[in-house]
Amino acid sequence: MNNKDTFIPRLLPFIKSRKHNGNNLRYYEYLLDGDSLFYIEDYFHDLLYMERKRAERSLKPFLLMLLDVGSLFRDKGENKYIKKIANMLSSCKRETDVAGWYKYDSIMGVVFTELGEINEEFIRRKICDNLSNVLDTGQIKKIKITFHVFPEKGGKSKPVERKPDLILSPEKTKLRYCKKTSVYIKRFLDILASVIGIILLSPFFLIIPLLIKFSSEGPVLFSQKRVGQYGKEFTFLKFRTMRINNDDSIHKKYVADLIRNNNAGKGKKENGDKKKTYKMKDDPRVTRVGKFLRKSSMDEIPQLFNVLKGDMSLVGPRPPIPYEIENYNVWHKRRIRRVKPGITGIWQTNGRSSTTFDEMVRMDIRYMREWTLLLDIKILLKTPFVVFNGKGAY
Repeated sequence: MNNKDTFIPRLLPFIKSRKHNGNNLRYYEYLLDGDSLFYIEDYFHDLLYMERKRAERSLKPFLLMLLDVGSLFRDKGENKYIKKIANMLSSCKRETDVAGWYKYDSIMGVVFTELGEINEEFIRRKICDNLSNVLDTGQIKKIKITFHVFPEKGGKSKPVERKPDLILSPEKTKLRYCKKTSVYIKRFLDILASVIGIILLSPFFLIIPLLIKFSSEGPVLFSQKRVGQYGKEFTFLKFRTMRINNDDSIHKKYVADLIRNNNAGKGKKENGDKKKTYKMKDDPRVTRVGKFLRKSSMDEIPQLFNVLKGDMSLVGPRPPIPYEIENYNVWHKRRIRRVKPGITGIWQTNGRSSTTFDEMVRMDIRYMREWTLLLDIKILLKTPFVVFNGKGAY
């Protein structure tokens, strides 16, 4: 029996729902000579996802190299070279590295794991030199090679990227089969509920602006750039609760301090014995009317228009400010990778600003992992009680 085939029984429970050209028993392609494996698209994505999760914890970077060979497939009679390219890739990688289809019949990929120093140019030259042994110059020119490193290291000359590299998140392109319908239903309910909410709360769109205008100078609405799903920035709306022309360096320093202390595991205390919380208490920039609006969460009402537009959902993680992400640890970015931000969420209904930053992120990640429509309904039903209670609202 081929040594490869001995792996199949152990992996069948994991891949039984995967399909590839009508065959859900095979997780690799018979493209390679010897005992090397060249994984099918779905399984390669699974391995890439697991490697990304590992790197988030270990902070040991890996490199994803992609070879776009689609042009070779489009040329009649060139398919025979695909096996040669696959064997070449296998010969260039270590046993711990992974090769397979990033996109079937179009893009091949290799995950080089746990690299110390990443020299993309050296790897590119090595791949091109080996390609020249199996392809002519014209064929090599048809292949596009790209590199994607995770996690990216920031620095003074290279700030941390706010937007995640979506190439390293292939799962974004395919909704989980069992939840595809639920995702569409969630969006339909978001639209329906936001329209109904805007109509029912329309009196507040008259009363609150008057209170804001009488209490302080400036516009009624406060708009700010926030980071949403997949790192996409959008314009976030709230009723203004602060004085105009205030200095946001106070909040920048507070957020950087908060995240840094969480990362270091120091757990700084405030007022003697209380944890330092996600939101600032007694923020000097907030007006008297603004304190009431924040305490009652009525400043959030304009976000119904963000939900209607599709930038947000009723339930989800809170959207961070761009300068907040610049202080994120690698694993923190998971909270903006997969789902839309929400007006309310598991964090707001489980402690609100009384929780620390790391606790909030863990709640958001747990929500993404365990998400169902029923969970959203539970959070929505719990939200009014939390708002009336006012605990953790600043």
